[in-house]
This record gives sequence, structure tokens and C-alpha cells, in this order.
Amino acid sequence: MRLLLVLVKPLPLTVIKKILNKTIEGVLMLSSTITTLTVLLIVLFLFKEGVSVFKESPLDGDNVIVLNNQNDVNHLSAADIKKIFDQETTNWKLVGGANDSILLFTFNDLSNYFSEEELGPEFEYLPHKMDSLIEANPGMIAVFSKKYLDKNHKSKVATIDNISPKTFLLGKEWFPTANPAVQLGVLPLILGTLYVSIVAILIALPIGLATAIYIAEVAHPKIRAIYKPVIELLAGIPSVVYGFFGLIVIVPLIQKIFDLPVGESGLAGAIVLAIMALPTIITVTEDALRNTPRAMKEASLALGATQWQTIYKVVIPYSASGISAAAILGIGRAIGETMAVLMVTGNAAVMPHSLLEPLRTIPATIAAELGEAPANGIHYKALFGLGCILFIITMVINIWVETISKRRVNR
Repeated sequence: MRLLLVLVKPLPLTVIKKILNKTIEGVLMLSSTITTLTVLLIVLFLFKEGVSVFKESPLDGDNVIVLNNQNDVNHLSAADIKKIFDQETTNWKLVGGANDSILLFTFNDLSNYFSEEELGPEFEYLPHKMDSLIEANPGMIAVFSKKYLDKNHKSKVATIDNISPKTFLLGKEWFPTANPAVQLGVLPLILGTLYVSIVAILIALPIGLATAIYIAEVAHPKIRAIYKPVIELLAGIPSVVYGFFGLIVIVPLIQKIFDLPVGESGLAGAIVLAIMALPTIITVTEDALRNTPRAMKEASLALGATQWQTIYKVVIPYSASGISAAAILGIGRAIGETMAVLMVTGNAAVMPHSLLEPLRTIPATIAAELGEAPANGIHYKALFGLGCILFIITMVINIWVETISKRRVNR
């Protein structure tokens, strides 16, 4: 028994500490690895779903566009189809065909051409009747489900291009539920997002920086003790509250000042976003300014610089990285905000020509339409495509801000 006790000696304290440190290090490494992989997988999932929209046809469901076999037109774009069925285009000559009037046919027109007896009780004669009707009318264009296409059809099926990156990014019409061909032009949404976000940051950054400088370098400690918690409290207010404030106060004010028919506009959204971004910008910037070493400020003052010269020449350059972090957080808050913008911008998916007009942003579009989009449908995938665009815009702006701040630090 004594021999056993001698052989089983307790581990030294230093060995126990090393084992404990290695365990903690492993747990932290595992946690950071899981977090990083999770973020990467989310981004990969986003782009996988978003890019898949370019493999889709703009036609709704399994519909086909069928033309007379003698028609010179073989190819139609989604924009051409929309103009034809909106009766903006009424002659085949406008889409590369002969000088002949366009005759539209949809399932709603069945009763105008056929009786129930002709179609059959289970619509078993419909494919043949449809093919005969189209061949009898050279200018006809018909849209119907592919299952009603006659196996031995004499009419021809028009080829329709899939959604392309060019039409997706540069298209000016966003009608994801249009029938028979959806219109997925996201340019109005991109411009609306940029207009509102850039103006919001142009308003919030100067005001936030000035406020942070005052609190950190100028204000009396008693005043600082009041302002700092109040500003931090503003950061915790839900965005829907800011939206209500904008809807009740800012929107009527803009409508009255600029004599507009409606006050919901890009300017209202920019002002609300600027107010929402201010607490974050002020808090982060003030913390960065207060981290400037006291010795640097005292040295500047000892050399004869004034307080304002010290702030401009010493404090701000030293805190450039913190100020850029505040700008990035503020921009992220502005670009990604959904509810408040949805409430005050008018939510109109049209090309914005002025900040005084209603517009729609990418986050507001995703929030408003994702619940109604059929899973794995073209509308659903297009909204994921919007998420990819939003991610790219945010990343580009963040890289740009970081580059500018590093250049200033080097100077």
C-alpha cells in the first residue's frame, strides 16, 4: 500500500496550469473556428441561392409562349413579353417580325373560341384545339401551361432568355409577380439604397464626430456624465420606434416644407437613418478619442498649440482607426436598416430621380416580399440575389473606409 502511494504522486502545480491553459486555448480556438465557419457557410448559402436566379426562365411556372409557325419571330425577352401583354407593343414589326397586328390569347379567352363540349369534360381536346387556333391566326401569341401543348404541335414555342446578370442589375422595372413574365430589374432598389444610405451618413458623420469631440475633449465632466448614458440609451431604442417618429414628425414636416403631395420620400428615410446611426457613431468615436494618451496632448499644449489645434493635429489622427470603425458601424446600420425605412420612404420600386420622391431600398424589399415568395421560386431566388448585392455594397464601402483611414494614419 505504501509502495502504491509512493508511485501515484500528485501532479505538480505547474503541469496542472499548463494542462488548464492548453484546454482553455483549445476551447477558444474551437469556438473561433466554429464562428468563422458559420459565417462563411451563411455567406456561401446566400450566394448559392442568389446566383441560382440566373438559371431561371422569367416565365411564370411551367408556362410556354407559343406562336404561329409562319411567324418570323423566334426569340422574345421578358421585356418584350411584358410590353406585348400590356398592349404597349401591338405589332410584330416592333419585335423583329412582319408588319402584322398582335393577337393575344390567354386561358381567360378560352370561352371566346371554344365551347365546353369542344374542349371535353377533362380538357382532353384542349391541346389539339389550341394548336389549330394558333395555326389559323398568324398574328396570335398564346401563353399557357406546357402540359396543354400538343405533342404533335405545328405551332412553335418561342425561346425565352434566362435572367441574365446584365438585365438583373441594370433593369429598371421590379415586378417579380408580373404575368406571364416576371421583371427583375434591381437598379431602382440599388439606387434607392445608395441614395438613402449615403445621405444619411453625410448627415450623421459630421454631427456624430462633432458631438463626440465635445463630449470627450470639451464638455465638463458633469455634462459628460449626463450626455454619455443618454446617447447610449438611444442606441437601444427599437427601429420601429424611430419609424413611428419619422412617420408622425419628419414625413409631415418634409411634406409641408417642400410642398409635396406626399412626405414619404428618400429624404425622410435618410434623416431617420441618420438619427438611428448617431448613437453608434458618437459612442465609438468618443471612446476612441478618450484613448488618446494624455502625454501626447500635454506635449502638444506645451509646444504652444491651442486646444483646438491639439484636437485637430493630435487627437483625431491618433484616433483615426476608431473613427473609421464608427463610420463603418454607422454605414452598416444605415444600409441594413429595414423597418424604419420601410415606414417612411413610400416603398415605391421605381427609378429615383430625387430624394423628395418615394423610393424603395433593398432591405425593405426583402422584408416586405420574402414572406410572400414561394420557396425555391424565381421570386424567392431573386430576393436572395438582392441579399448578395447588399452584402457586396457593404463590403466595398467598408474596404473603402478602411483604405482612407489607413492613408490618413500613414500621413
